[in-house]
Amino acid sequence: MKYVSLIHLLFFAATFALADGPQDNTADNVRRVPPLGFELSEEQSAPLKKGLDALKAELVWLEKNLAEDPEFYRLIPDVEVFYNAVRFPLTYQEFQKPGELKPALDQLALGMARAAELKERKASWLQQSGPVVRGFRSRLDGTVQPYGLEIPDSYNFAHPYPTRLDFWFHGRGEKTHESAFVQQRIKGGGKISPEHTIILHPYARFSNANKFAGEVDCLEALEHVKQDYRIDEDRILVRGFSMGGAACWQFAVHYADRWAAAQPGAGFSETPDFLKTFQGETLNPFPWEKKLWRWYDCTDWAINLTHCPTIAYSGEVDKQIQAAQMMDQAMKNNGQRLVHLIGPGMGHKFHPEVLDHIETRLDSIAKQGRQSVPRVVRFKTYTLRYPKMNWVTIDRLTEHWEPGRIDAEMQFPNRIFVDVTGVDRFTLDFKPGEWPLDVGHSPVVDIDGYSFKELPVSSDRSWKATYQRNGNGWKLASKEEPGKLAKRHGLSGPIDDAFMDSFLFVKPGGKSWHGKTGDWVDGELQHAVTHWRQQMRGEARVKLDSEVTEEDIAQHNLVLWGDPSSNSLLAKILPDLPLDWTAEKLSLKKEGATSFNAKEHSIAMVYPNPLNPQKYVVLNSSFTYREYDYLNNARQTPKLPDWAIIDVKTPVSSRFPGGIPEAGFFDEDWQVK
Repeated sequence: MKYVSLIHLLFFAATFALADGPQDNTADNVRRVPPLGFELSEEQSAPLKKGLDALKAELVWLEKNLAEDPEFYRLIPDVEVFYNAVRFPLTYQEFQKPGELKPALDQLALGMARAAELKERKASWLQQSGPVVRGFRSRLDGTVQPYGLEIPDSYNFAHPYPTRLDFWFHGRGEKTHESAFVQQRIKGGGKISPEHTIILHPYARFSNANKFAGEVDCLEALEHVKQDYRIDEDRILVRGFSMGGAACWQFAVHYADRWAAAQPGAGFSETPDFLKTFQGETLNPFPWEKKLWRWYDCTDWAINLTHCPTIAYSGEVDKQIQAAQMMDQAMKNNGQRLVHLIGPGMGHKFHPEVLDHIETRLDSIAKQGRQSVPRVVRFKTYTLRYPKMNWVTIDRLTEHWEPGRIDAEMQFPNRIFVDVTGVDRFTLDFKPGEWPLDVGHSPVVDIDGYSFKELPVSSDRSWKATYQRNGNGWKLASKEEPGKLAKRHGLSGPIDDAFMDSFLFVKPGGKSWHGKTGDWVDGELQHAVTHWRQQMRGEARVKLDSEVTEEDIAQHNLVLWGDPSSNSLLAKILPDLPLDWTAEKLSLKKEGATSFNAKEHSIAMVYPNPLNPQKYVVLNSSFTYREYDYLNNARQTPKLPDWAIIDVKTPVSSRFPGGIPEAGFFDEDWQVK
């Protein structure tokens, strides 16, 4: 493996020039994102602090007095969303100009008005058309995250009918703190306004192109909307422009079977060519980093758009036309053809006539709705983070981050033909009412030439079977062995995957074996807490190792900071981790593994938690991209794989947590390769 030395970091600083401007040319001297705002005077801050104190008191009352009333208790985030919208930019000096303070006071007043309604067991905003600000409590970190809705005047609150919903993913806005976003959504409006359609505007953690925590937020926001509005599951569309266009591409390819259509505009669709073309960068990725580009490189997943009608838009003279051109070529390689509409003479914006044409096309697609049980499924994935397409689920890959592909086709009266590449276990699953073939014949499944005659279809027209590789052939699978470690749905690595579910930072309560590594841990833990808030716009849960409960172990991915001397939980599980770690040496458990001096090395790693194998344990890491990568959304990809040895002699930088003498992936059974 390559070694990330100080010389190598300087190489990055030189080659990763021309980021978003001359001020971004040095990786070790990057501007702050979001930018630090102006310093408020006491006269300016006092009304905001007073308003926050008053709203906090109302929230405390609501938490206490509505605890036994779930119908209204669940609506407390709709109040707290205004509290956080003002608290975050005030606390962390992110208000950018004095003109933002009056809207912030107005937002606190809206929060007080909603709190007063909840006290009376009322919630008039649930019957409000036009722009509506909502909030949900994130399962990742427990913080309330904002989103906006546009409810059409035609929506019948008394007798709602299934209604089309369009996601609108917003563009990059480095100054769009929570209060600024909430104010945008209070005012309402935007680039799109299809008739008889609810528009969902996710905040999605600020400016990360709806990746990682932002991706989870979008899905959680959608589920939150469904609690109070009747959404037509077959008429949900994903749309966006610029950074929102990039978000649209990745939602389209990763969840193609969930949407009636996708409509990305501009943005980026992959990392390497975009950074070369748009940024003029010379890239020199590490092998694991290049492999992990596949997570969000939509060109690698283009075949999945078989299941999601897609209309791309670009301005004729917009450099970001590159995104659709890359997807067009990727689709041509699969025998597909992308509808790519061009705004004549336009730069980075919509041409109004072309947008009207797009709306007409999307209306036509929406009338047909999503095809929930297609006759043919074409599905590719590189990770079990995205295991499903319609009635096909991949349960085990041959090797993560290499392509796993299934092409399945139903033929009357009762046959399913399946071609498989890079997959060792999969399931065909038709829910009640979904079986579309002849129920009078037992299904016959042909997998790579091996035929299986299966049990009859159930009387409710459901049917399910799982198959696993058996030497050079296939067999009908039994249940997986309980307790057997294997990469699976929700537990597949790399490190960043652990932060797409509920997590808890666990501080060491003791003293590290060595001062140098202990200081490194302290610095990286503080960095993790600070940047989860600054970049991911939440507040990470943090506990001492001695405070972690059985409930914590059951509910959260545990992020253990320290070494076996300083963190009692790490010491407890060390015998069940693939690590040899003493005061003298650190190495992976593998014959011939390199041994590292524990005085100068630590480790970042993800692994199934021995105390709860349904959850992860992470050692000494948060999400792995850092400050330099905040400057361009295409850079925001995982920078470390499943494990990485960290040389703490190499200074921490805006690119890496230190030197990386060795890093890699575990195999499909979580064994060291």
